Amino acid sequence: MSTGIILILHGPNLNLLGEREPDIYGNMTLEEIDRTLKKEGEEMGFTVQCFQSNHEGELINRIQEAAKTCVGIMINPAALSHYSYALRDALSAAGLPLVEVHLSNVFARESFRQHSVITPVAEGMICGLGPESYLLGLQALVKILKKQQV
Repeated sequence: MSTGIILILHGPNLNLLGEREPDIYGNMTLEEIDRTLKKEGEEMGFTVQCFQSNHEGELINRIQEAAKTCVGIMINPAALSHYSYALRDALSAAGLPLVEVHLSNVFARESFRQHSVITPVAEGMICGLGPESYLLGLQALVKILKKQQV
């Protein structure tokens, strides 16, 4: 039995996982990551819905829908992390527990990647562990949600 829906959002270019710069992002495809997250979520008692878009507005629309139907959001905003105040504002307005994740260690990369406008509205951020960042992010979000239910 599900205790709610968790929305997983993937930002621009993450549809290219497995082929795009595998030395940075790994060999796992987005479909493989999503399958793993759905299975893990189910084992923890949650339904996981995954959505990827290269378009900021589509991500914002999904966030606004999630505010009415989901209990939490995990996002890899990708390059939108660094400048999308519209995405940040949508996540903040949704009022849902939020965890930000990144496959690569953004703090060991170019200086522009070391700042996220999303992080201040998130419960936390996990980065640098490849696909494991997603699993740890989901586990952290579930712990946050279960604490709120107590």
